[in-house]
Amino acid sequence: MLSPIQVLCSDITTLSLEPEPFASYTEADIISTVEFNHTGELLATGDKGGRVVIFQREPESKCEPFSQGEYNVYSTFQSHEPEFDYLKSLEIEEKINKIRWLPQQNAAHFLLSTNDKTIKLWKVSERDKRPEGYNLKDEEGRIKDLSTVPVLMPMDLMVEVSPRRVFANAHTYHVNSISVNSDYQTYMSADDLRINLWHLDITDRSFNIVDIKPANMEDLTEVITAAEFHPHHCNLFVYSSSKGTLRLCDMREAALCDKHSKLFEEPEDPSARSFFSEIISSVSDVKFSHSGRYLLTRDYLTAKVWDLNMESKPLETYQVHDYLRSKLCSLYENDCIFDKFECAWNGSDSVIMTGAYNNFFRMFDRNTKRDVTLEASRESSKPRAVLKPRRVCAAGGKRRKDDISVDSLDFTKKILHTAWHPTENIIAIAATNNLYIFQDKLNSELH
Repeated sequence: MLSPIQVLCSDITTLSLEPEPFASYTEADIISTVEFNHTGELLATGDKGGRVVIFQREPESKCEPFSQGEYNVYSTFQSHEPEFDYLKSLEIEEKINKIRWLPQQNAAHFLLSTNDKTIKLWKVSERDKRPEGYNLKDEEGRIKDLSTVPVLMPMDLMVEVSPRRVFANAHTYHVNSISVNSDYQTYMSADDLRINLWHLDITDRSFNIVDIKPANMEDLTEVITAAEFHPHHCNLFVYSSSKGTLRLCDMREAALCDKHSKLFEEPEDPSARSFFSEIISSVSDVKFSHSGRYLLTRDYLTAKVWDLNMESKPLETYQVHDYLRSKLCSLYENDCIFDKFECAWNGSDSVIMTGAYNNFFRMFDRNTKRDVTLEASRESSKPRAVLKPRRVCAAGGKRRKDDISVDSLDFTKKILHTAWHPTENIIAIAATNNLYIFQDKLNSELH
């Protein structure tokens, strides 16, 4: 088993969506989601400008048989445009909230992308031949010799992206999650108060499977923050709330899953309660392990692993940046306390990863209990370089050489979106408008 310190040690591929180093960027260029497909050969990013960029992994070089293929731009397309809801006088942002790939069934690839209101199904396909000889008339309008058979002629490879379905008008509130079911026929979309179940072939109706909206909105105490289907059981799904709870639901029990099958909640320590307790306990992301046995959640300060068979408390709790506990007041004032960090499992469910501030990201080895802080930045991420572990010194703590003081952290540089290759030690890190891909070239076969 690799320790997290080794996971990113040997070689680094760094990709950037900037046209040149340190080029200025706009709000629209900020990456808002990152997702590998089921084989890891494709990697998609969405940004605040409604664009989707797909990267493809290049095949391994014959002259360098031990080198992993690097990721290069495969296709770029505009997924969503800004809209205006005239009934509510609200602008609908084009920002891509989530991307989810469908398992590949044929030569084409399919992915779902969503902004706050509308989900779209896209087909990504290649074309390297064009038909010739189909016209029955020549350029002057004369009937051609019909004995000629149309033929396919070779052409330069072209990647075509076309919208196949548009799933709209089903969410009153902002969509925060989409998740494809293991039956590969249905998927769900979640907003602040409701979760809908869709069939991939039907766009004009969906089934509401969770509705937590109270009759009187003044009685509202929590909202849905994330939702995901079980990777193997198509009847099970989980959703998290702003109160820090997880609810596992079984669609076999009822059409409307108002009553959960299991409630995962950690009892609060009354002595540790403060003004910020409810804000920092809000779950920003939930992910099933590949095995389906565990749940990984992220709140503001911690990442937690839950066993589906134990509802009373998390199996493991990892402190992501506990040194910020003394800074919660200033983080509340600058709104950073409401940042929503995502989390990810490695392919064997033995290491977890999540982001932090100052372009740092954290990795925790569940077996050895070792952890590491690494940095995704142009200065530290030179190609073929070794990533050096970083360490943050808490306020008033003893500072060692190369330690970074908590007071000097840059809270505008934050790693919110991360993804891990499904089978290899390759990770994708979104840092503002840059996409970094780190890979362990020596040990990737061990996972």
